[in-house]
Amino acid sequence: MQFEYITTNAEILSGKPIIRDTRISVDFILQLVASGAGVDDIVKKYPHLKKEAVAEALIYAGEVVKNEIVIDLRPVA
Repeated sequence: MQFEYITTNAEILSGKPIIRDTRISVDFILQLVASGAGVDDIVKKYPHLKKEAVAEALIYAGEVVKNEIVIDLRPVA
């Protein structure tokens, strides 16, 4: 999948995925959502962001974790 708004740059936030032309990282968007903010809330607080860019950050995060393998490390008795 190609992303229009998500990019990386080794010189910005140590290469974390960010919304293009900003210093707002995908993980920051996730933190805002986890805190209860919706896409409209985020765009209202950061008006230089487009709704599509915020939505794409959430899609990107979903794609990143889609193929994660979870290993249960709890001891077995």
